[in-house]
Amino acid sequence: MKKTVIIGATPNPSRYAFFAAERLTQKGHPIVPLGIKKGKVGNGIEIINDKPVIEDVDTVTMYVGPQRQEEWIDYIISLKPKRIIFNPGTENPLFYKKAAEAGIFTEEACTLVMLSSQTY
Repeated sequence: MKKTVIIGATPNPSRYAFFAAERLTQKGHPIVPLGIKKGKVGNGIEIINDKPVIEDVDTVTMYVGPQRQEEWIDYIISLKPKRIIFNPGTENPLFYKKAAEAGIFTEEACTLVMLSSQTY
């Protein structure tokens, strides 16, 4: 399964980042939820409020808008994920360029749709 880092994780059950955490864990994907909110997601996994070293990252899924991504870019690139999914509202051409320079595939997509259509 694909270890996924969720940027912008939240315990708010009305947010798409929360749904993504739930669906990813239901489908058996290990998650690392990172965000500024305290709480739990995806079957009781604690949201991490800093930027830890994480090994073997397959996917980073973005739920933070471009205006708040600057502080995350270098950190995400340092994780060396295979891909970064930019969910609707998180599109950022400058970030795409930096990721491409680091050999990281980027795509504008919806994690929830990808999981539902089995294209994740």
